[in-house]
Amino acid sequence: MTEIHKHGGDIYRHKNVLDFSSNCNPYGTPDGVKKAGAAAMAQVCHYPDVECEELRQALEKAEGVPMESIICGNGAADLIFGLVLAVKPRKALLPAPTFAEYEQALNAWGCQTEYCFLSEEKGFCPGEEFLDAIRQDTDMVFFCNPNNPTGVAAEPEYLKRLAERCRQMGAFLVLDECFEDFLEEPKKYSMKGYLKEYPRMFLLKAFTKKYAMAGIRLGYGFCGSSETLEQMKAVMQPWNVSVVAQEAGIAALKEETYVKESMVKIRKERKRLLEGMGKLGFFTFASEANYIFFKGPWNLQEKCLDKGIYIRDCSNYRGLRKGYYRVAVRTKEENQKLLEVLEQILEQNREN
Repeated sequence: MTEIHKHGGDIYRHKNVLDFSSNCNPYGTPDGVKKAGAAAMAQVCHYPDVECEELRQALEKAEGVPMESIICGNGAADLIFGLVLAVKPRKALLPAPTFAEYEQALNAWGCQTEYCFLSEEKGFCPGEEFLDAIRQDTDMVFFCNPNNPTGVAAEPEYLKRLAERCRQMGAFLVLDECFEDFLEEPKKYSMKGYLKEYPRMFLLKAFTKKYAMAGIRLGYGFCGSSETLEQMKAVMQPWNVSVVAQEAGIAALKEETYVKESMVKIRKERKRLLEGMGKLGFFTFASEANYIFFKGPWNLQEKCLDKGIYIRDCSNYRGLRKGYYRVAVRTKEENQKLLEVLEQILEQNREN
């Protein structure tokens, strides 16, 4: 597998493990979503709705964004590639470390990419240096909040300054809000209320993490520019969102109780896991998402795999090296198992 396609969740090459490498909702895909997807199989003899009309109507109601400002795709990655191809940037800016698909999409288009390396001493928090790196020749800026893999969230005031800086410099801002739902106050951090004010801003969302629907592949985005959305549709494949995905998405948006209850439990477990890892002596960063970014022994992933635990080695993220890891926040019992395995490995290392 090439480095750029190394992600968490590779259960196909790591069988029969407890998967902490993929940061999806640990409480599983809601039954209502599974039933809707299964029922949709009766319609797979037909092409899917190329406009995703019913799904966009459901998103309009759930997100409070006009459906004409919503576009759907085959996962968030589909929209990232489509947006880059539509905007056609010559020079882009990325923080480092961050999600690899941004760079992959930019490279596929042939865009020159610059990086602003986030400082470990500052907890990988973006600051003035990132805003200053956006210049008049910067065509596109990607920013993930909270960031992947660090889980660090930039404050709403910083996001507004980022959007304003991009507007002043003429740069198109892509703001990835896929992990926003796991924050304590997600609505406080969303920039969807500024779509008209910043038409050259695209907000990226997905069903993947919140509803544990990674295998269905369903993402969506918001943009205040109808021209940008039309440009995206012109370069993206038609029928890119299957019948099954559309029906599953509509069903997922009805799962309000599931979301509310699971988010409360995940936030509680995140705190417990952070405390437990801290007591073991691991250096953890200030994650506010449903995963924890930390430093550990260089061979920790291999040692965990030997004990049936699969964690994410983050050494292939730009700006990181061997010894940085990410673990998802899972259920109480699973998190306890992780802590026990980590303690065993540390004990063995001390003995050796």
